[in-house]
Amino acid sequence: MALTVLCVGFLLLLVLGVPVAFAIGLSCLATFAVEGLPFETAIQMMVSGMNVFSFLAIPFFIFSGELMLHGGIADKIVAFARSLVGHWKGGLGLANVVASTLFGGVSGSPVADTSAMGGVMIPIMKREGYGADYAVNVTTHASLSGALMPTSHNMIIYAFAAQGAAGMVAGQSIKGVSIGDLMFAGLVPVFWIMVCMLMAAYWQARRYGYPRSAEGRSLVQAFPGWGAVLRTFIASLPGLGVVAIILVCVMKGVTTATEAAAIAVTYSLLLTVFIYRTMTRERLLKSLAKASKTTGVILLLIGVSNMLRYQMAYLEIPDVIEHALLSATRHPWLMLLYINIIQVALGIFLDMAAHILITTPLFLPLAMQMDVGPVQFGMMLLLNCALGLVHPPVGSVQFVGCAIGKISIGEATKTAWPYYLAIFIAINLVTYVPGFSTWLPSLITGHRVL
Repeated sequence: MALTVLCVGFLLLLVLGVPVAFAIGLSCLATFAVEGLPFETAIQMMVSGMNVFSFLAIPFFIFSGELMLHGGIADKIVAFARSLVGHWKGGLGLANVVASTLFGGVSGSPVADTSAMGGVMIPIMKREGYGADYAVNVTTHASLSGALMPTSHNMIIYAFAAQGAAGMVAGQSIKGVSIGDLMFAGLVPVFWIMVCMLMAAYWQARRYGYPRSAEGRSLVQAFPGWGAVLRTFIASLPGLGVVAIILVCVMKGVTTATEAAAIAVTYSLLLTVFIYRTMTRERLLKSLAKASKTTGVILLLIGVSNMLRYQMAYLEIPDVIEHALLSATRHPWLMLLYINIIQVALGIFLDMAAHILITTPLFLPLAMQMDVGPVQFGMMLLLNCALGLVHPPVGSVQFVGCAIGKISIGEATKTAWPYYLAIFIAINLVTYVPGFSTWLPSLITGHRVL
């Protein structure tokens, strides 16, 4: 009865359009009432879920990204990417992919990446002979790399959700997951996502003859020269430096991830106020307001998700799911395929933070039984969650891109399949080739990372 109330209540509230955080919280409270458990326990679970020191990194990373977003950093990165690949067939699309990937490392947020790159690139691409659907899809799908970058607050959320993971993986004892390992683990997958996106963007540009004028004439521009590439690269370096600062601080053990995030905020303020001089009082207040709002939403999700985790443990839901999947197959490759399919399906309904918090305790123990460590599983999960950001009905990134491009979700989705395919390729590489996510952190840290 209690399990029925929890599941049916949650799904019904989602169908009615109730925000995910409130849907989780209300369905949990209804379940507490059915079980006769005190509501004080629910509130205690909610507060203890948010009262974690490492979560201080979340508002810092979000605020740093907002400062970079409103401080004009995107323009410098776009100029560099355009000078580098803008002269190729579909050059603005390729430049968009490169710029979105680089800015994803600065902002750590696919939504912020799409807002920044889309606001700059989509109107330019439409004006210079590219279809609106092409401009939107290139921007939104390339921005997903922000979820795996070192500045991503979603990594902090996953590290919290995976802190209870313990067991043996490939003969090695595992307990929890290192945020530093996660930061380095995302770099190689991000590179291959960019490569896959470049191939998809180039193929589609050739198929439709982009860029072209209204009369059908090609609008490919000449290469500006390596001098221009060098100048724009140097201009963009200070903005990209935030990624290097975070990685070096964490790698050398100089700071924790939380302290590195605070340093990133200080650096972003100094850069936008004193070096680029693009930060105004209005932009600063806008950055503070947006960061506060986003942080509040995420912390609320964390609190109610911790309440949900308590309920799932009380009702033994992870054990039921584990038993059902193990009854279906014992082959690791097939089990991981099932997990990915379920994750993609859940991404249709859940926002990224809620997706991570709910599914990590469900599937991580099962993945560890298949010799998949928490770092590799984290990359799998983040990619699957990111995919949910670009398809309806919850796809917040796609909604932002379509709003900027002034087209409907349906128009964009019709031609989005090459980019979906690119993400699926990246997901399968991370799932079945552990080295894609574990080789670099193992090399840098000097110990085996799983």
